[in-house]
Formats: sequence, C-alpha cells, structure tokens
Amino acid sequence: MPWKACNTMTLKHEFVELARQEGANLRDLCRRFCISPTTAYKWLHRFEQHGDQGLLDRSRKPLNSPAICSPEIQAAVIAVRTEHPTWGGRKINWRLQHLGGPAVAPSTINSILKRHGLITPEASEAAKPWQRFEREEPNALWQADFKGYFETLEGRCSPLTMLDDHSRFNLALQACGKTATEVVQMHMTEVFRRYGLPAQINFDNGAPWGSPSAPGQLTALGVWLVQLGIRVSHSRPYHPQTNGKDERFHRTLQIEVLRGRCFESLDKVQQALDGWRTVYNHQRPHEALNGATPVTRYRPSKRAFPEQLSAPEYTSEDEVRTVDWNGLLRFRGRRYKLSNALHRHQVGIRAKPGKDGCFEVFFAHHRCLVIDLNSTDAV
Repeated sequence: MPWKACNTMTLKHEFVELARQEGANLRDLCRRFCISPTTAYKWLHRFEQHGDQGLLDRSRKPLNSPAICSPEIQAAVIAVRTEHPTWGGRKINWRLQHLGGPAVAPSTINSILKRHGLITPEASEAAKPWQRFEREEPNALWQADFKGYFETLEGRCSPLTMLDDHSRFNLALQACGKTATEVVQMHMTEVFRRYGLPAQINFDNGAPWGSPSAPGQLTALGVWLVQLGIRVSHSRPYHPQTNGKDERFHRTLQIEVLRGRCFESLDKVQQALDGWRTVYNHQRPHEALNGATPVTRYRPSKRAFPEQLSAPEYTSEDEVRTVDWNGLLRFRGRRYKLSNALHRHQVGIRAKPGKDGCFEVFFAHHRCLVIDLNSTDAV
C-alpha cells in the first residue's frame, strides 16, 4: 500500500515503535508497511543512535531544570499546555517525563497553569475520568464507528474511527465524505493489511454496521467480516456506552481537533486528523493506561489479512442450506427470515443439544438464528 506523502514521518515513527516491542516479527512488519528489511534496519539503527531526529522528525530535546518552579520548568509546562490546550496536570507531567524532563507534581503544574490563566472550565470537563473494563491483550476486541458528521466547505465529513480495546491504539482515523459499505470496506482492508485481523469487532446498530429495523441481522459488511473469521457484535440498542472507548475517543477528538474549526475540504480535515493521530498514539499520555501512550501497549495481530476469501465449512452433522431471495431460509417445510445480505450464501443448521425440536443456524462461526419447531415463529 503506497504511503501518503503527508503521513510518511508518522508511519516511520509508528513502524519503529512497533518493531522495537518484545517479540515483534520484523519481516512481517516490513511486508505490512511495504518496506524492505534493509530500510527497516536502517531506520532502527538511526533511531537507536539519534532518536526521533534519526527519522528526520522534529527535534525533541530533553527539558532539564535544577529546581521545581524555576522559570525553565514553568516555560516547559506552558509550552506543553500551549501545544495541547486540553491537557491537565497529570498528562503534562507524564509528557514532560516522556521527553526526558523532570517529574513535576500535577498539583504544581495546575498551580502554574492557574497563575497564567490557562485553566478553563472546558479543560476541566474534558479531564473527567472515565472508568471501563478492557480486554487483556491487543486485538481481542476492536471498536469501530463513525463520529457524527460535520460540514466542510466541500461538503459533509464523517470521520471513520477504529480503536483497539486493550491499548486504546487508534487504528483508523479517516475523513469520509460517504458512509457506504464499500467505503468502509476499503478503509478496513487497509487497516487489516497493516495491523492484521482482530478476534472481534463491536459496532452500534446503525448502517452500515447493523440493521436498525432488525438488530442482530448481518449486513453486507458483517457477512464480509464473518468470512474473514472475525466475530461481529453490536451494542445494545440505545446503549452507546457498550462502545464506550470509541465514544470517549470521539469526545477527545472533538475537543482537541474539531471544536471551533471550519475546514475547506476533506483533504484539509485529513491533514488535521493525521497530525493528531500521531499525538494521540505516540505522545499523549493516557490516564487509563497510567500515563503510558497507546503505542506502547499495542502490537499487530498475528492473523494476517487473506487476499482471497474461503467459503465457510460445516461439519457432516450440519444440514447445509442455501439462503433464498430476500434472505429467506427454507427448513422442514417452513420459511425463516435471516438477512438479505446472505442471499446465495450457504448456512449450516445443527440440532441444539438437549432441546428437542430446536436448531441453531450458523453462517461460518456466526449464529444467525435459533429455530424452534414447536413454535410458530416462521414467516
């Protein structure tokens, strides 16, 4: 996949961060980032020798000061705050340490900010902690959604976001003019080629992720993901907190990038998103990660993206049927509604253990329907 010129330095830095993690498969990363092993070793060597400057990125000189609250420390605190106006004392402290500077108590930082008039009600609101559960390892669960649209001078923009549940690593941040299935599938394919396949992706019930009128039914996008071996799940209707990490990501994106800005075009939006994605993944200390950055807790999936899909396989005990027009399944003289997206696909029907007359309908690993011949639920 060709690299965008505006994003080359970001991708260099991201490659180095991932390649230096314990157990990283360098050859596999080279294939995913479309670079040669020679180039990879050159970048790693330069990074070891010169840090970020070795990647021709901007200089990040250590901030050293002999005493707390000295003019130098106050200037360093104000500089970080100026660059990131919504960050509070804890994040600024972590960031200063990441840059090689001194540890400054968050309370001291907040005092400095107050003295200089840099504490606002909006910043305090943005700093409120959120409490959530998380998966134990990267790629066990991703969350994906479109952030609410906004207008540019060129037309409507709906940012597509994908987040790893364990690390909070942002996998995709794409300015989209349309939210159609083919657009989402194209961008997801890019992400899968670079980072591999997750075990599960959670969505809400809106298009193109789900069917608002029939929650739980597979869409065309869902069928494709199931064929890739990914578990597809959806939030409970009217419960956006099920996708809470991505919702929180949207809130941060709105506060730190989009609020109060008017963009000329989707390209201008994408430039702003690319720059902030670097900050979010590599620089911004995350409070839920105890001040670590998302990239330090993320590693690519070992499941590579297959360029060709395989047909689902079923056991000899399954009764295999082909789904008719309008997503209808014929079984034992009755018709059952599955999903229009499953037209011409084969599903496996297997008896439910311990329940006479009950059957489960599977498309690959995904359970689509439970049939009870003792009821009248047929179409």
